[in-house]
Amino acid sequence: MKLGARMLKTGLAVAIAMYIAAALPFQTSTVFAGMAALFSIQPSIYRSYQSIVEQVEANVIGAIVAYIILISLGNDPFIMGFTIVLVIGVCVKFGMKENTILLALVAVIAIMESTEMDLLPFTMLRFSSLMIGIFASFVVNLVFLPPKYETKLFNQVDQHTSDILQWLRITTRHLSDRPALREEIERLEGAMVNLDHTYSLFKEERTYFKKRRFEKARKLILFKHLISTTRKAFEVLKTFSSLENEMDKVPAEFRTTLVNEIDKVIHVHEKLILSIKGRIRFHESDPIEEAGEPNIPKLVEHLIDIYEEKETEEEKLMFLPLATKLMDYHQKMAHLKKLLSSYQLYHTSEHIKTIKK
Repeated sequence: MKLGARMLKTGLAVAIAMYIAAALPFQTSTVFAGMAALFSIQPSIYRSYQSIVEQVEANVIGAIVAYIILISLGNDPFIMGFTIVLVIGVCVKFGMKENTILLALVAVIAIMESTEMDLLPFTMLRFSSLMIGIFASFVVNLVFLPPKYETKLFNQVDQHTSDILQWLRITTRHLSDRPALREEIERLEGAMVNLDHTYSLFKEERTYFKKRRFEKARKLILFKHLISTTRKAFEVLKTFSSLENEMDKVPAEFRTTLVNEIDKVIHVHEKLILSIKGRIRFHESDPIEEAGEPNIPKLVEHLIDIYEEKETEEEKLMFLPLATKLMDYHQKMAHLKKLLSSYQLYHTSEHIKTIKK
């Protein structure tokens, strides 16, 4: 089992919150301090800043509503259920997130528990316990193992692009195992969603110096086009997968041309990734250049010629999606190539962090 940074931080935040609650001279609840820390850990420092105010507000709402209901109606289980419904409604009205609402409900349960103490001091003690958990998780998120989403994002792009291009290579040659390819396409669908999520987390990371803000903005643009190009490659793979059986109906000469041109596109895409990793020099000749530049527009013209030769409407429309996806992929690749060339030419001092230290 692989332990991620967020798992470790969650455990650490819970432990610290419980230790602090136990060490204080007044009788705070270690259990509820730990529960508050558990619900308060966020995936990024920026989200911690965003959520801490909302979490405090949720606790205040939960504590006030619970105290009012407790002194007026008591703490019968049915009354507690009614209070929980009421607090959920108030939190939803204020547009609070699910984790924040759960924290407010923990406050309700903590305060409405049976006790022999005076209600107001008991409420304040339980509220203090929850606040200890919230601030413990905030400090842990801020200080320990801060997330490095730039490195994580590039490694995800690198891995997913490599997988897509490998499958594209073997699919165009009719070498892929159909069930395995279907499973891989389903996996990559989820991976692309996760890639967008990581990009949003990287985008949320705040920089506090003007120079760093400009650098971050340029990297965001580059990453956006990297992801977009990878997605276009994935769309081409899915289209080839759906047309694999139909490829036997086209002339052998065209199939050979198709494989050669796709190979050239794959070479260019791989070259761009290797250039970002610093393994090749983008502006100098290298062995990859020997493969030649792909001529996708000409390939699309061949597909249109095949389209015009078909007799039935179904056959005519068969290869149009492939022609469209190939052109989209070609245009994204050309734009990414220009963008990367400009980035490396004018921002030689800036480097994308591709290695975890």
